[in-house]
Amino acid sequence: MSTQLIIGTYTERLPHVDGTADGILGCAYEDGAVGPPRLLAAAMNPSWVAISPSGRNVYAVHETLEFAGQASGGITAYRRDPATGALTALGSRSSAGQAPAHLALYGDGRLVLAANYESGSVAVYSVDDRGGLRDLVGHVQHSGSSVDPERQTGPHAHMIGVDPVTGRVLVPDLGLDAVLSYDVGATGELAERVEERIIARPGAGPRHLAFHPDGRHLFLLNEIDSTLAALRRDGTRFIQTDLVSTLPESCREHSEASAVRVGATGRYIYASNRGFHSIAMFRLDPASGKLTLEHVQPTRGGEPRDFCQTPDGRYLLVANQDTHEIVSFAIDEDEPALRPVSATYVPSPVCLVFGP
Repeated sequence: MSTQLIIGTYTERLPHVDGTADGILGCAYEDGAVGPPRLLAAAMNPSWVAISPSGRNVYAVHETLEFAGQASGGITAYRRDPATGALTALGSRSSAGQAPAHLALYGDGRLVLAANYESGSVAVYSVDDRGGLRDLVGHVQHSGSSVDPERQTGPHAHMIGVDPVTGRVLVPDLGLDAVLSYDVGATGELAERVEERIIARPGAGPRHLAFHPDGRHLFLLNEIDSTLAALRRDGTRFIQTDLVSTLPESCREHSEASAVRVGATGRYIYASNRGFHSIAMFRLDPASGKLTLEHVQPTRGGEPRDFCQTPDGRYLLVANQDTHEIVSFAIDEDEPALRPVSATYVPSPVCLVFGP
């Protein structure tokens, strides 16, 4: 039985991408094979999408510097038909910052949070009974800089992560070399817990994070220096247990890390590299919190932005942004290895999300 894969894309030429898609795309997926794409909703640069727990709503950022006449990006809420996957727009809002790169749902979908990369801010919107966006109920502006003279002259909020144990919101900021931790108030306001800020080494560039199913281990992917940090929960904070390169020792070319996921079994952590276009497989030792690089698999395409594990846990789907395809790999954690299965043309794929 097939299920729907929902794909965020780029639709225009930007300094870092030549976007060619028309909006949010959908593909049928079954047994390691991704079907041809179809347009679910015309939209400008819907680079990141999220789906509600019920599957009845989809939310997308619009990664732009101007939206609806304002100096900002945007967010649109859609109603989704669970039977067909068709999307109907419920309305849009400014993201209250420029070039939003990520968004996530909070509290069973009662809030939508967006990370504005260019302006280094986080916006929170409440959600109505239909799943539409209501009021801007929270907003924080990051401040500061770090050591890289080109990438870190100011804040760049890059992701919204939700701690499955405490419910706090964690925001990796590439420009600050830090992950900021926020309490979420009853109405959606954000209050930073400064004492819980995670500090990366100078020039690392925190980008994305992922929690282990056990809730104790956290993995932070650093874009600029292509490193993966393993952290363990220690009371209300996280302490680093390891820091490893996502690249093999033989790699001499420029590369930047892009996405991190924890495998369904919890045995392996996966990270993607752009430049040295590949997926790195790390084995986790839960007792020590140490990571061992076991396998690096070429992605058979350029600029792998996002990837995801299929619902049955058997395959890894990789979005090769610049070569316009999604490549399917069979997962073998015993070998360990990723074995190419199929490739499907999809214009400028960025974000991959399965619909229930």
